[in-house]
Amino acid sequence: MRTVLIVDDHPSFRAAEAETGAEALAAIGRLAPDVVLLDAGLPDMSGFDICAHLDSASGSCDVILVSSRDAVDYGDAVAASGAAGFIAKAELSAAAIEELIG
Repeated sequence: MRTVLIVDDHPSFRAAEAETGAEALAAIGRLAPDVVLLDAGLPDMSGFDICAHLDSASGSCDVILVSSRDAVDYGDAVAASGAAGFIAKAELSAAAIEELIG
């Protein structure tokens, strides 16, 4: 069974896990989740900044960037982020997550 951390600044999307980048980094360190669903745009830093921090800290979790925007809005930033991939929130499902991280 995989553990999943949801990081999003919209309460309706997350289950009170983390809503800011600082809270995300603390929760990832504390909980050591297998998968992180990470909002690309948070109030204090971007999901891309968090990915860079996790990569430099040798994070071992799979990160999936999510957004209410489409992947094309972020250009090459998704591919360069080190994340397992991107899923638009409107398309987010267990099947879509499984497709990215198998």
